[in-house]
Amino acid sequence: MTYRLFEGKQHAEEYLKFRVSPPDHLIQKVVDFVEKKKGRPFDLALDVGCGSGQGSVLLAKHFASVVATDISPAQIEMAVAVPNVTYKVSTAEELPTPSGSVDLVTAMSAFHWFDRPRFLQEAHRVLKPRGCLALLNYTLNMELNREGCCSDTLNAICEEFYVALRKHVSAHLGTTSKPLYKESYEAIPYPDKEWHDCLRVSKTVPLSGFIGMVESFSSYQTLLKKDPVEARRLSDQTTNRLMSAMRVTSPDTEVVVDVKYFYVLACKPAED
Repeated sequence: MTYRLFEGKQHAEEYLKFRVSPPDHLIQKVVDFVEKKKGRPFDLALDVGCGSGQGSVLLAKHFASVVATDISPAQIEMAVAVPNVTYKVSTAEELPTPSGSVDLVTAMSAFHWFDRPRFLQEAHRVLKPRGCLALLNYTLNMELNREGCCSDTLNAICEEFYVALRKHVSAHLGTTSKPLYKESYEAIPYPDKEWHDCLRVSKTVPLSGFIGMVESFSSYQTLLKKDPVEARRLSDQTTNRLMSAMRVTSPDTEVVVDVKYFYVLACKPAED
């Protein structure tokens, strides 16, 4: 079953504005894996569940062309235009590329919403021999740091925000999506595969950007639909508590956000 949770226009706008992009050095790890296992040329990458294209444009630096797909027309409408990226509305389980035509299939913070067995079958179909698969995601318990502030205090406030939102996480995910990725990693039949448990990435953003990032999560969007007054109250209360703890008066104050990525890399055998 595919889960459809990011399709509204307003949500797509927030996703484009606030959603965290994969760091360049994580994309480079993926590219290095493809070069090691398959070699060049890098003709075509397929980015599935691309949202508004944050990861697709990073792949475009390394591949002659990128096809980026998403189930949401609103997300595709908002996607970042790059000359060698073609955006298409498509499900993850029926990919719009010929068999054996793709050097790299990626899913960045999207795989957990797919019908995972069907998607993996489709990825296998479209990949060239020695083509590669990369499944990337990050945990939602991001941590805040700011010079001169007690990180424990800031992160205790953040944790209360996360706990309140966990009540609205899809039952499909549970408290974290990581077990779904580990389970799928074990199920991928390729002998040549890697599981990477934690890559920490630090990013400096305005406090309002951090709050906007959390508001783009499916759990917050679910609460927003159920009870918009409570959703805004929770978000505003968290913002005000964090500003108080930092002894600042502007939500534009910069903070350092630590994001913890995990990812799967796998290489299709040269012969089935």
